[in-house]
Amino acid sequence: MDARTEKARKLWDDRSGSYDSGGRYEPPAILRTRALLCGGARGRTLEVAVGTGRNLEYYPPQVKLTGLDLSPAMLSRARDRAEEQGRPVSLVEGDAQQMSFADRSFDTVVCVLALCAVPDQERALAEMHRVLVPGGRLLLVDHIEYTRFPFRLRERLRKHPRRLPRAVAEEVGFEVGHHDRLLLGLVERLVAHRPR
Repeated sequence: MDARTEKARKLWDDRSGSYDSGGRYEPPAILRTRALLCGGARGRTLEVAVGTGRNLEYYPPQVKLTGLDLSPAMLSRARDRAEEQGRPVSLVEGDAQQMSFADRSFDTVVCVLALCAVPDQERALAEMHRVLVPGGRLLLVDHIEYTRFPFRLRERLRKHPRRLPRAVAEEVGFEVGHHDRLLLGLVERLVAHRPR
């Protein structure tokens, strides 16, 4: 694990205790998006950066769910939430940039408001592509405020600047079927698939 990823793990471990309190102020459009994307999952589903498990309640009961997260503290909270809900889920500690899952392991990959916090978006999306079966779906929503002026000027100064998730997804091989923006263009939502 590189230094940037280790720093991200420590950050999310530190935030795990207070993370859910921010959910009380989440805009209704984001709550609807969580329900819409997670509700669209089918078959063997991987949620990348499952965090404290805030999305568990939105998945259909027939989905065989696996949640991946870098932070052991976040996963501990997700485990408690899954038990409270009686939701069967396999929770795995791991790095979205280098997943331990075999190629073509999942029918659906979900990533909700997390890609912007991954040090290398391209590596993470390439891994999501790798673990999907041909025809498998990527359901993603993410913050993109860094693409707007004046934030994009600051972003260009970063060693590893972030880019629009849609553009990166297409570069690693996804075909984007739908994309739109929410919250005055600060959030991008997309549905894509791995070509057959």
